Amino acid sequence: MKLVIAEKPSVGKELARILNAKTKVQGALMGSGYVVTWALGHLVTLASPEQYNKAWENWTLEALPMLPNPFKTTVIKETYRQFNVVKTWLRNKDLKEIIIATDAGREGELVARWIIKEANVQKPMYRLWISSMTDSAIRSGFQNLKKASLYDNLYYSAEARAIADWLIGINVTRALTCKYNAQLSAGRVQTPTLAMIVDREKEIRAFIPKTFYQIVLLAKGVRFQWEEKGQTKRFFAETAAKDLLQQLTPLQAKVANVESIRKKEIPPLLYDLTELQRDANRFYGMSPKETLDVMQRLYEYHKVLTYPRTDSRYLTTDIYDSLKSRFLPMQNGPYGKNVKELLAKPFRQSKRIFNNQEVSDHHAIIPTEMVPRYHDFSSKEEKIYALVCKRFISAFLDDVEYMQTTVTISAGKYSFVARGKSIIHWGWKAINQTEDAPEPSLPDFKIGEILNNPKFEMITGKTESPARYTEATLLSAMEDAGKFVDNKALKEALTKVSGIGTPATRAEIIERLYEVGYMELKGKSIYPTSKGEQLISLVPNLLTSPALTAAWELRLEKIASGKEKKDDFVKSMVQNAKELVSQVISQDKTYRHDNMTKAKCPDCGKPLLEINKPKVQLLVCSDRSCKYRKTLSVVTEIRCPNCKKKLKMVGSSDKKFYVCVCGYKVNTDTFHEKQKENKDNMNKREVEKYIRSQKAPTNQPFSDIWDKYKNS
Repeated sequence: MKLVIAEKPSVGKELARILNAKTKVQGALMGSGYVVTWALGHLVTLASPEQYNKAWENWTLEALPMLPNPFKTTVIKETYRQFNVVKTWLRNKDLKEIIIATDAGREGELVARWIIKEANVQKPMYRLWISSMTDSAIRSGFQNLKKASLYDNLYYSAEARAIADWLIGINVTRALTCKYNAQLSAGRVQTPTLAMIVDREKEIRAFIPKTFYQIVLLAKGVRFQWEEKGQTKRFFAETAAKDLLQQLTPLQAKVANVESIRKKEIPPLLYDLTELQRDANRFYGMSPKETLDVMQRLYEYHKVLTYPRTDSRYLTTDIYDSLKSRFLPMQNGPYGKNVKELLAKPFRQSKRIFNNQEVSDHHAIIPTEMVPRYHDFSSKEEKIYALVCKRFISAFLDDVEYMQTTVTISAGKYSFVARGKSIIHWGWKAINQTEDAPEPSLPDFKIGEILNNPKFEMITGKTESPARYTEATLLSAMEDAGKFVDNKALKEALTKVSGIGTPATRAEIIERLYEVGYMELKGKSIYPTSKGEQLISLVPNLLTSPALTAAWELRLEKIASGKEKKDDFVKSMVQNAKELVSQVISQDKTYRHDNMTKAKCPDCGKPLLEINKPKVQLLVCSDRSCKYRKTLSVVTEIRCPNCKKKLKMVGSSDKKFYVCVCGYKVNTDTFHEKQKENKDNMNKREVEKYIRSQKAPTNQPFSDIWDKYKNS
């Protein structure tokens, strides 16, 4: 008997269907010599501090740094039952072979290996490594299972990453929290990411806008700008601009040069996860986490897209033979015309598409051979699927061809320039026209043409501060973190590991920064909170730099490829933890609670803090050792009778009220008494039941036909 371990129930059930394992047993499906079971994401994690040492249970500076040796794993309490199910199957005497079928990546490897390690089982292990959840991909994967030992280094890399997070994250978080008596946290990716937001805000605040002046020439409805050596010229002194305007007014304007060059624009690269998240945010305002969740559903449930958590924008050459089967499902969709044109001729084999050297674990995100069931898609699923399909089709379409025209007009010794494009062949942009601004074109100008009564104008503007990050541009900054580092070697390291974080974790990091109150979203712009800004001022500089995170990621990649040992990496992380904790404890800084109220704690007399959570508003004591807390309001599931929004419950234990933003307010007892009085009134379901009993028309044609069919 062979045991297959999937990462989630949904994936496990799909694998079982392909393997013909149909019999339901405890926490698994069995049949055809297989037992397919599953995790619920991580079932096992690293032990918490108090599981190593009782003295570490209390948050005190004296207990730091905490440096377990060796590190231990433990079963996650919330998923203990499912772990026992998997462990029971792992220890089954009839089990001869284990097949790891968790997500094909670093974190997926860790999920399975820790379960097997915690169950204390040693049996032959194999690895299912697939990039899509289609039937053909799953069958091919099981026919080409790899020895699990080939992925040992990937497991060591994943475990090293988890240990580093524990050592740095827990130690620095406790040091900050105890030192400043506030809930503060730090992490290897979240802190440098927050530092980018804070630094950008400082730049914006320090920025002083300056008024500038430009001289332009208007001719045939086109604005020509004054240029020298290809650079637009500006004045920051109004008098200088006015002097030039006076000099130009009497001059004759003549077309000095008209240059037209035929150019091409090649198709964009295929999507990796980060690029897809950027476009989804740019076009549809979707958060990175939202995009990943939608992608996961399109991959696992609908099976129309390949593995989402990839950092590659290329395909391997072995995908070429499957192209026709991937395009066929799209020929009846919104881009059917373009697809049919592609199917009518051989597909291009450009290195911008097929490049084995640019693919590590997973190739770019592309459609699978599955026919999409559009009626089953949510609106967001439809949008993301369309983005991937358009990008996939674009990659195989012709280059865009256009004429780039530059017109230069001279007035005395001054040159004024305008540029325009005219599309000759739309190529790959034929299905992307809505995503791009219209291309401006120029009217006809001839060399030597004299422009009668040229109109010169002075226009003004203001220099602009750097733009605040959006979720799309923050993803770009995380991916291109090398621009924040001066050291050439570290720049190269950051480029090699694609910045800080991974495509799979960046969305989670951004969500985490929102959840803990370090930054907030206003419209599409991200602002740091007071708490976030103070944290960056308190965290040691070493931890706020993308360079440190990049160095870690580079070493993790080396562990995964067998070029570095896990133990050496962990030793350096232990040393880092010691140094960072020492820096936090020794610094002479203060933290100011921006949510402190004037109310005093009835137990210890210290000020109370107002905490606003998504559904609860609380007052808690500013002294962490004091456990006092008081609930101010709770968002209920009860709807306002006036505006139908959810009511908040406020007040003391003896006198509570339901209140609404629309102004509605009622005593809770009075509200429920009124509900009881109306309990005999029929609700919507009871009315429908009564109508059916009276054989009255339902105004639902299909329902009526079905009823007649049932009764015939």
